[in-house]
Amino acid sequence: MNRIILLLVFFIAHSTSAQSIDYNTKKGYAVNGYDVVVYFNDKPQLGNAKYVTTYDGVRYKFSNQENLDKFNAEPIKYIPQYGGYCAYAVAVAGKKVTVDPKTYEIRNGKLYLFYNSWGNNTLESWREESPDILKSKADKNWEKIKNK
Repeated sequence: MNRIILLLVFFIAHSTSAQSIDYNTKKGYAVNGYDVVVYFNDKPQLGNAKYVTTYDGVRYKFSNQENLDKFNAEPIKYIPQYGGYCAYAVAVAGKKVTVDPKTYEIRNGKLYLFYNSWGNNTLESWREESPDILKSKADKNWEKIKNK
């Protein structure tokens, strides 16, 4: 009986602990359910509910078993920067803004996502305004807002 209580307490404590990063999980998944591995080899593609995993409390969908396995082997390699929020908005305004999963950039082996709606494509602004400087600003701002 004591073991059951101990396991129950452990489970509750573990499941209610706060994430150290706030992830953009629109539609219940990271990157709106797009396969984060595909970004590194092909055009963005929605994942399939048959291939799902959870990492750091966040669910990810994949288009096939191979991509799921790649992610599980090296999740940090594939997780989008800034919790999957718009890299430009994090850099310029220190804000968490949702993204268009089809608007992205792979830079130095990392996935960056951007807002693209109503004629405002922040990926274009990112590229025009010096990505290296903006990345440095985004990194600093992310430290302030990542768990708010």
